[in-house]
Amino acid sequence: MKSNSLKTKGFLLFDIDGVIRDVTNSYRKSILDTVFELSGWKPSIEDIDKLKSEGCWNNDWDLSMELIKRSPHLKEGLFRYPSRNRVIERFNNFYFGCDPSESSSRWKGYINNEILLVKKSFFKNLNNQGISYGFVSGAEEPSARFVLEKKLGLTSPPLVAMGDAPDKPDPSGFITLCKQICNQPLGKQVAPIGYVGDTVADILTIENAKKEVPDQSFFSIGISPPHLHCSHQIKARKEYEIRLKNTGADYIINKLEEILILSRAIWK
Repeated sequence: MKSNSLKTKGFLLFDIDGVIRDVTNSYRKSILDTVFELSGWKPSIEDIDKLKSEGCWNNDWDLSMELIKRSPHLKEGLFRYPSRNRVIERFNNFYFGCDPSESSSRWKGYINNEILLVKKSFFKNLNNQGISYGFVSGAEEPSARFVLEKKLGLTSPPLVAMGDAPDKPDPSGFITLCKQICNQPLGKQVAPIGYVGDTVADILTIENAKKEVPDQSFFSIGISPPHLHCSHQIKARKEYEIRLKNTGADYIINKLEEILILSRAIWK
């Protein structure tokens, strides 16, 4: 796979959910409704954030199952713990509204609520700066391709999606895509490679990549998810950013456009 730019100065990979698109009213709403339907208990967005801060619940199906497991109703014996297949079926029903293998024109679920957090011109500006890019996401491939190709208009962007590699914070998928976009072995001869993510698992992925390939320069850029950027969530956002920083985030940004300025300092 060739890099995105003919004169590459650096490489930058992105998470998708919470970074490229706002999933507050799609993936997160699907989590809440799945848990409620199968347990009778409806957790809050804060419950999701708290669980994600543990750094091991990158897969939203597994996160939904874990919330159900922690439901007070389960402890009270008010329902039977569902199978993973049942959770996936109900989750996809809320998110896609049908089988995700069907044409996106038939999707009637919460995926249609998603709002882009960046414009196509952002990636054009990255290319103009000599920065090649790709995406490492825990989203299902149909969902990831939908936002990258149909909504953003990117042409066959380098992507590692759910099922292509172990879930983050395992760095395998990230490292694999790094090798592809760099088109050479990783090491001191390769420019610094960054990853932009909104969860503890994203930051831990880079910390693990540093251990896996110690000769390569990696760095992480943390950004809090969109629902924390409201005026009444300032305290919660600061606390969230502190968790990202304490996990190992090298930089914290408020919006993706700040990367265009930050990149000039990183890749001089």
